[in-house]
Amino acid sequence: MSAAPAPHAHTPLAERLRPKSLGEVIGQQHLLGEGMPLRIAFESGQPHSCILWGPPGVGKTTIARLMASSFDAHFITISAVLGGVKDIREAVEQASVWQGQGDGQGKRTIVFVDEVHRFNKSQQDAFLPHVESGLFTFIGATTENPSFEVNSALLSRAVVYVLQPLTEPDLRKIIARVQAERALPAIESIASEAADRLVAYADGDARRLLNTLESLSVAAKAEKVREVSDAWLLKVLGERLRRYDKGGEQFYDTISALHKSVRGSDPDAALYWFMRMLDGGAEPRYMARRLVRMASEDIGLADPRALRLALDAAEVYERLGSPEGELALAQCVVYLAVAPKSNAVYKAFNEAKAFIKKDGTRPVPLHLRNAPTKLMKELDYGKNYRYAHDEEGGFAAGENYLPEGMAPPGFYRPVNRGLEIKIADKLNELKLKNNQKS
Repeated sequence: MSAAPAPHAHTPLAERLRPKSLGEVIGQQHLLGEGMPLRIAFESGQPHSCILWGPPGVGKTTIARLMASSFDAHFITISAVLGGVKDIREAVEQASVWQGQGDGQGKRTIVFVDEVHRFNKSQQDAFLPHVESGLFTFIGATTENPSFEVNSALLSRAVVYVLQPLTEPDLRKIIARVQAERALPAIESIASEAADRLVAYADGDARRLLNTLESLSVAAKAEKVREVSDAWLLKVLGERLRRYDKGGEQFYDTISALHKSVRGSDPDAALYWFMRMLDGGAEPRYMARRLVRMASEDIGLADPRALRLALDAAEVYERLGSPEGELALAQCVVYLAVAPKSNAVYKAFNEAKAFIKKDGTRPVPLHLRNAPTKLMKELDYGKNYRYAHDEEGGFAAGENYLPEGMAPPGFYRPVNRGLEIKIADKLNELKLKNNQKS
């Protein structure tokens, strides 16, 4: 089975429009463009085992099928969601039969495992001897980080290719192709405002875009509508598109409300805006990135655990996906809201950044420079440097770590909240020791 079944009238639009050659592929030009890694692999005529890592609807299955077609290989698909060791055994048996057929050299087999991260370690290990022997070429597709979800033995035998979400121009090309090929006869045209909204709603996912267009076609045929206007689009797809306008004013207003609710220590309001965004179609990974930012900007060292918890929540979402992983993000939202607040590091960062931009390039003092060579030692690099661990209390009182002639800028000013109370006490204690030494 070297190719997918021929599409028929009831085949979903996404399948009917699946590219049949590299020239038809939209997006992923960092891999498929001239001189890029996957293009070179296709042109070499020699398939190799690989893992395609990227979000849904970006072309992982398409690339795998095109490899089979390009290399004239039998194509076996295994779904890690539904399959198991039995499916792997059957694939091995089929590949063994095909290897012995033909002109004595047999025929290549590509085994494509969709959602490979769903297989456990023993299931993934079952592929190893056959990949090693060259019985078949293994291609795995995953939406999760292979470093965490694919065992190291299999990972070492496969090249990892990272696929990116489709860009807005890519998605517009898909809409144009649908119209040019009259793939949905019920729809004659799509207004520019409606196309803008569809592209935003697709959020880099070609399958989501095509499925949405297909739903619109059904509604258009029923209502005898020939043009998809923005108003009609909102009417058909309902509140979801109206509430969530990615890239529009309301989207940024809502994320602003969430951020300010966290900063204002109101967990109920923070949860409300967080759920509003999820309900409106916001990408949970985007939400996770914003929570990490809030932990750094508004909590900082008042509670350093907040940043770790935000990163942990983001990782949990990567492992579980939706909807299970969204609970970890909600837990993070509540923690950030109730945590003590400090923007001292955020302010210090901005002040240091502004200072560096306007200040000259000051030389590093000699006593702070390393002296790995004899010449550097002769030039007094590192001379008179005081090793703090050898000093009383692990602190070299009176030592200067700034460029010569530069006054202490005082960028970091701890607030009187959370852990920064203790940090301020410590800094005051060290300042007193410095003053006594001077």
